[in-house]
Amino acid sequence: MIVVFGSINLDLIFRVTELPAPGQTVATPAMRIEPGGKGANQALAAVRDGAKVVFAGAVGTDRFAAEALGLMRHGGIDLSRVAVTEAWTGCASICVDDAGQNLIAVASGANLFARAAQVEDALLGAGTTVLLQMEVDPRETAGLIHRARAGGARVVLNLAPAADLPDGAMPDRTWHAVDLLLANGQEAAWLASRLGTGNDAASLHATLGCDVVVTLGAHGIDAETAAGRFRLPARQVSVVDTTAAGDCFVGVLAAGLDRGLAMGPALHRANTAAALCCTRAGTQGSLPTAAETDSALEPT
Repeated sequence: MIVVFGSINLDLIFRVTELPAPGQTVATPAMRIEPGGKGANQALAAVRDGAKVVFAGAVGTDRFAAEALGLMRHGGIDLSRVAVTEAWTGCASICVDDAGQNLIAVASGANLFARAAQVEDALLGAGTTVLLQMEVDPRETAGLIHRARAGGARVVLNLAPAADLPDGAMPDRTWHAVDLLLANGQEAAWLASRLGTGNDAASLHATLGCDVVVTLGAHGIDAETAAGRFRLPARQVSVVDTTAAGDCFVGVLAAGLDRGLAMGPALHRANTAAALCCTRAGTQGSLPTAAETDSALEPT
């Protein structure tokens, strides 16, 4: 079982010919509205890959909430630990250009009122993978990391967006309570500067002691783990939209590890699923099913 503690957003997606520069207005004929948020995206990616998922987070009482939860509910995710707050449901404005690159602004809203206490200790045993990101209050994330570690759960942290965890100057005890750290190239560089080490997976692994996976977009994956070193090239696809690809990778990797896949095959599967995600427009609507990933993994 996977317990996801994280963000829930409603995404407003604008397809543009080019991303706007400071002071520039870029017009586009229409926009699309989809559920999003890193926590919700990763939870849905995991459940579509076959995992059992429990989600804890927060939404508002506004009209955005039902739509933001819609695809997770339809996917069979347990939403009984989602709190309803007086704050507005989180919202993101996403511009995507013709090359599939994006520019995103997020209003956190209700996400800042998600509390680790929504996840009871009974869920944090040895058979659970706890998946976290950095779009909710970092103090709550840190608290759940320590409780999950104490309970014997596997702790997976996606350092997105890059931010400090509490407990003093890094390296600190919170980082060392993580079993698997995932970051993109920019996030890895940010953390490396804080730790005074190199921004490659091997250097971060040596400093933190946990498994480290760094995703590098078109340059593939750099991973240093207890199971060994892994370097995977990016799969060659026709990119339509990269918006949810990172979340897809994280969710599918967590799902694979949770059901007992070894690190190498789990990374390969997640890499394949993320590539499929890039071939489709949108956020949660672009996440592949297990059958689609299986088909893409089959030798041609």
